[in-house]
Amino acid sequence: MGEVILVASGKGGVGKTVIAANLGAVLSRRGASVVLIDMNIGLRSMDICLGLENRIIYDLSDALSGVCRRSQALVKDRRFPELYLISAPQSRKKTKITIPDMKDFCEELKESFDYIIVDGPAGIDEGMLLAAAPADRTVIVSVPEYAAIRDADLIDGALRELDIQKRAVVLNKVMRTLYGKGLVPDPSQIAENLHSPICGMIPYDENIHISSNIGIPIALAKGSYIEKNLSNIAERIIRL
Repeated sequence: MGEVILVASGKGGVGKTVIAANLGAVLSRRGASVVLIDMNIGLRSMDICLGLENRIIYDLSDALSGVCRRSQALVKDRRFPELYLISAPQSRKKTKITIPDMKDFCEELKESFDYIIVDGPAGIDEGMLLAAAPADRTVIVSVPEYAAIRDADLIDGALRELDIQKRAVVLNKVMRTLYGKGLVPDPSQIAENLHSPICGMIPYDENIHISSNIGIPIALAKGSYIEKNLSNIAERIIRL
């Protein structure tokens, strides 16, 4: 039986979708079967991060409303053994997705896949609650900025109220040279302000930014320090 991992963030621009895509890529390379579900309805971007935008025919709404068979919404990333994407609807005007829809769909996917990674919308609203409904565990992505850390703790509290017990934080876009200068919070300060453990830090690297723009997950850079770091973070996440 598979597991649903929600990737969430308190604010936009922290790299949540890129982390979700690469988490899926890493787990797939480790031999797991993985489905990525983009829940950024009306603002999808996971397809671009994976370079699959030209292969999207059906989306999550189509699969849930019966416009297509559910299997037809699965787009395979051929660079990985078992990695699939289900894209979000590009328009908010499509068939409304409900919490029971999401729960039932993810339960169905768990019968065939090891991990279902849901890329939820930023913030705490109806969309996040919808994305969180089927989650077994959560990864909250934040950056070392005071406002982002406060938002991360707020969404952590909301997820705790939903009784999601397995929660972790990934710090993205970390610039170590700014620590100790009072310009950004350092990891010890961040840890003191969060209720969930930090399971990894990802340094700011322009290669990550470039890779997401050209549709090549940075996890494909086998043997690089970024790939090794992402692999270690994925291991900590699934062992929580």
